[in-house]
Amino acid sequence: MKNYLFELKEGLLISLRAIRANKIRSVLTTLGIVIGVTSVVLMSTAIKGIDNVFQKGVSSLGSDNLYIDKWEWFNNDIPWWELRNRRNLTLEDYRRYSESAKLPIAAAPTVWSIQKIKHKNTTLEAIFITGTTNDYIRTTNLTFDEGRFFNEIESRGGRNVVVLGNTVAKNLFPHRHALSEDIKIKGQKFKVVGVLSEQGSWVMGSFNPDNQVFIPIQNVFKYLQSQSFRSITINVRAPNTQMIEPVKEEAIGIMRRVRGLKYSEANDFSINQQEGLLNNINQTIGVIQIAGLFITSLALFVGAIGIMNIMFVSVKERTKEIGIRKAIGAKKRTILSQFITEAVIICLLGGLVGFLLALILSMIVNQFLPTSVQVDAVILAVIISLITGVVSGFAPAYTASKLDPVEALRYE
Repeated sequence: MKNYLFELKEGLLISLRAIRANKIRSVLTTLGIVIGVTSVVLMSTAIKGIDNVFQKGVSSLGSDNLYIDKWEWFNNDIPWWELRNRRNLTLEDYRRYSESAKLPIAAAPTVWSIQKIKHKNTTLEAIFITGTTNDYIRTTNLTFDEGRFFNEIESRGGRNVVVLGNTVAKNLFPHRHALSEDIKIKGQKFKVVGVLSEQGSWVMGSFNPDNQVFIPIQNVFKYLQSQSFRSITINVRAPNTQMIEPVKEEAIGIMRRVRGLKYSEANDFSINQQEGLLNNINQTIGVIQIAGLFITSLALFVGAIGIMNIMFVSVKERTKEIGIRKAIGAKKRTILSQFITEAVIICLLGGLVGFLLALILSMIVNQFLPTSVQVDAVILAVIISLITGVVSGFAPAYTASKLDPVEALRYE
């Protein structure tokens, strides 16, 4: 064991001297690994950042929610024309459901419209207007920067009050607080009673609460569109995630009675869950990961080929040195470990530089897209560097260890 440790130490010292003796070549050799590791780590942090932001956005809406809707969100087995021909869900359906349901902790109707909104000379186009009741806030985990959600009196009375998403508020009121200010939606004045905290879930697009405004549902039908034109969605919140299935089964039974369906008739409504949304985003992220790994692995492969090529050159240049070492008793494993160690050191240095570069780039990218640097990114960089070093260094090292000492000493 002592001899082996001594050989390892000597091999390490010789490898370091060889790297120092060929600084420019060593730097150029590591470039492939630097690029490869930077790509892998940057991709990893970007995907993790996107996933974290999406999870945060979903949790802000409530991970234990169900959505009773005319439309099936994620099931492609039902033909679109069959979904289109379903009867709209109405406020009366919601009222009868909420009176009968015993398991949910809250339920609220929602309907949306896309409108432009104005404050003085500032106009925002294509903003999601969500009409709902005061119970909506109980079906979510949304919090407030300013004010509150509209109350029961404002909701039942159809008062012209509005709650702004964080991004909408910043765009309409960049230099002052929005609370108690007036905005116009389709020519109607609405008083701002609350501004939501930032959710930051850009992956949800217009469905992100940051990009929405909320008004009493009667006002959507009164000012923006006919009640007969748009089907509502009933947001239902279960007491916890374990109760989602019982709440779902209860909802199906109640809605079949409310809709007057016979035993033989199929449901003319859907119960949508966030699980489908999560599955969709996970599939998308999985495809991005596979494509990213394929592209970055090409960079690593090119880097590994470059190191292998340089190591073969190094073996040729140091053939006489190898012959001398073998002539005075160096074993094959000593020569083998020396050249593998040299390749591993080069790769580890490249991996370290690549990781630091990825950190800097992730900070820049984070200004436009979310990134999240995790501990596993460090481990990933080290493992990739080690594996690349061992794989790319093995063939040249094995070639060096097999050299005949007599032939090596004759080599010019």
